[in-house]
Amino acid sequence: KILLILGFLSTLAVIALIAVAVTQNKPLPKNIKYGIVLDAGSSHTNLYVYDWPAEKENDTGVVKQVEVCKVEGPGISGYSHATEKAGPSLAQCLQQAKEVIPSTQHKETPVYLGATAGMRLLRLQNESAADKVLSSVEKTLRLAPFNFQGARIITGQEEGAYGWITINYLLGNFKQVSGWKKFLHSLKSISETSGALDLGGASTQITFVSTELSSESPENQLYFRLYGKDYQVYTHSFLCYGKDQALQQKLARDIQAICVDFYFQTMESSSLHDPCFHQGYQRTINISDFFKNPCTSDKKKQLPFSQLYIEGEGNYQKCRENIQKLFNKTNCPYSRCSFNGIYLPPLQGDFGAFSAFYFVMNFLNLTGEPSPFALNKVTNTIEKFCARPWQEVKAAYHYIKEKYLSEYCFSGAYILSLLENGYEFTENKWQMIHFLGKIGSSDAGWTLGYMLNLTNMIPAEEPARPPLSHSSYVGLMVLCSLVLVSVLLFTWLLFHKPKCLQKGIV
Repeated sequence: KILLILGFLSTLAVIALIAVAVTQNKPLPKNIKYGIVLDAGSSHTNLYVYDWPAEKENDTGVVKQVEVCKVEGPGISGYSHATEKAGPSLAQCLQQAKEVIPSTQHKETPVYLGATAGMRLLRLQNESAADKVLSSVEKTLRLAPFNFQGARIITGQEEGAYGWITINYLLGNFKQVSGWKKFLHSLKSISETSGALDLGGASTQITFVSTELSSESPENQLYFRLYGKDYQVYTHSFLCYGKDQALQQKLARDIQAICVDFYFQTMESSSLHDPCFHQGYQRTINISDFFKNPCTSDKKKQLPFSQLYIEGEGNYQKCRENIQKLFNKTNCPYSRCSFNGIYLPPLQGDFGAFSAFYFVMNFLNLTGEPSPFALNKVTNTIEKFCARPWQEVKAAYHYIKEKYLSEYCFSGAYILSLLENGYEFTENKWQMIHFLGKIGSSDAGWTLGYMLNLTNMIPAEEPARPPLSHSSYVGLMVLCSLVLVSVLLFTWLLFHKPKCLQKGIV
């Protein structure tokens, strides 16, 4: 009987130990939330899918990019003459998002659309058309199985600030760590944040934290609280100074200049020799469409021709001189300005330059080294590229669309003018700039920062926990172990006692 009881207790103790260990240590269900942000830019729209754990950290979700989809066709502002087609253009990428996000979470996944400078310009040009485009987009997004949260035109300040959040989040400057690592980081000094330089087709933004930020221009200051810390940033967005609209502005100035020339009245007066295009390149511009743009409408004149023929010269120095005229550096009502009378505090820290800054410089092979290229090397590279004949460039880069390829010379020269002359990243400060396409698995841009900020409005949920608390688990394991050890010890004593004791028992 004693042996049966001991065997039973031993078996029970072993089963209890195994059951508790398996139950307590089985993988916890992943409690992941998803969010969708559509970046409706001036030239195209991108859809991004993000996810983050439901339990938030310091009131800000830990967000990462899991999918990106480029919408076919132009940006939504390009549908101003067929507004009903703007929304349906997003359907393919929405379908891709449905496949990435588990179907059980579709209804709770928020979807946001932010339209940038292209729509800001359309609203200035034709507010009714802009409203209809947004209505078409909203209709499509409401029909999707996700939780529609809004489609709106974001301000230039928001675009700049959210880009700054993205860069610093991806670089780890917010110290978004948890558990014991948080304690280790608290022992270190807080590292400086990085500035953000964003260049699109229609606007450009500069955003950074400056210890010398003045109160003389409060409209260029924003405040954020992320990961338990407060940040005060300077930000400004220059509408019409994206690379596409800057080219339009330059051409409008060129047309004005040739209007006063004597030979303008001849039969060849409708041609323009442009140093910012490769020698041998030709392009035709319809004048009636050219001056409808809000960025060029103030330069409109009565012209005796309907088309302008552009012939490239491929002269980098002359191109830079033409571009310089876009930046008014003469009037500054503040203690310090960038251009066009806009306040700019002293540049501070490193800067991440992304979007078109990165795409253009990457095409020119100026982003590959760990440390930034010297300014004179960047200048020489762009100058040599502009000097190459158009036929040679076409043959070397036959896989790139002609429209994009033809404008790399101008875009490179414009980026240097904007950074060096506009923002004053001169030779000794050029090394502060790092051209970024991706950081880890996430694209550099404003949308991740937008998602990070929006997760503050999503209620946190309790993380999935084991069935027992740690103390209960340890106590139960100790108890079961003691029972098992006691049974084994008693059994050993029973079979290994001295013979005299065993006789006495008998």
